[in-house]
Amino acid sequence: MDSYLSTATRVIRQEAEGLAALQASLDSDLAAPFAEAMRLILAARGRVVVSGMGKSGHVGRKIAATFASTGTPAQFVHPAEASHGDLGMVTEADVALVLSNSGETPEIADIVAHTRRFGIPLIGIAGRPDSTLLRLSDVALLLPPSPEACATGIVPTTSTTMTLALGDALAVALMEHRKFTPEHFRTFHPGGKLGARLAKVADLMHAEMPLVPEDAPMTDALLTISRMGFGVTGVTGPDGRLRGIITDGDLRRHMDGLLAHRASEVMTPAPRTIAPDALAETALAQMQDRKITCLFCVGDDGRPQGILHIHDCLRAGIV
Repeated sequence: MDSYLSTATRVIRQEAEGLAALQASLDSDLAAPFAEAMRLILAARGRVVVSGMGKSGHVGRKIAATFASTGTPAQFVHPAEASHGDLGMVTEADVALVLSNSGETPEIADIVAHTRRFGIPLIGIAGRPDSTLLRLSDVALLLPPSPEACATGIVPTTSTTMTLALGDALAVALMEHRKFTPEHFRTFHPGGKLGARLAKVADLMHAEMPLVPEDAPMTDALLTISRMGFGVTGVTGPDGRLRGIITDGDLRRHMDGLLAHRASEVMTPAPRTIAPDALAETALAQMQDRKITCLFCVGDDGRPQGILHIHDCLRAGIV
């Protein structure tokens, strides 16, 4: 087991050293090319078309997905498929981002030639400064020299880690330049745990609400609570604004002579509410903090627009 752990430690240390070298390079030789790559991508009218073969292709797919989910339209084109018709996906409005550690991968030749023929901006990422890919690229992003983490030095490890990190650096720099927000991210990533965390109250709330007017008799309030199934009812004033809420606690406190009261006499005034455009995660935190199960969703005019139950948040995967 000690030998396994020793190998694992060496691999992680070597890849970390590669990332440190990449960071240092961004502060020196890679600074100007990185800025130029940003300029080309921001000026593009189309997509960032990412391509690479083998391990570089797997990394390229992830980079394209990160671009696409953070506000930079992108797609991955397999270089071998590009040679058999998919070059039509790469247009003059696009920017090509081609990955190859050696810069000499035969399968990328056709897509590189296509960009040169039609004047499509080409950004190359490679580990050899004199490689064909970097010599033909409009912007050459040269990975700093760093040995692969395997004992033989031939398995793509450190090089693919640096390529992935450089792609992430481009994506995040573009995202921050465009002032891309979590709300924008949710538009492209509505599913999964992250999508749930970014859901808004308006996405989960019920538009049909338990509501009674202030002067309603408690018989009406009890029927509304029972019929709607939220265990509460809101109480509105003549102007339609939410004035209060009646909960089971309010019912217990006014048990004696309950049916002789009006809603305004039993309600808890100025209840805790949430805005419809607030994150549902924020609403859940408020309900858990206050030990309540419902929140009325109120607009800027003070009128209720919906009701959110804690179970709605849990069903959506917000925990």
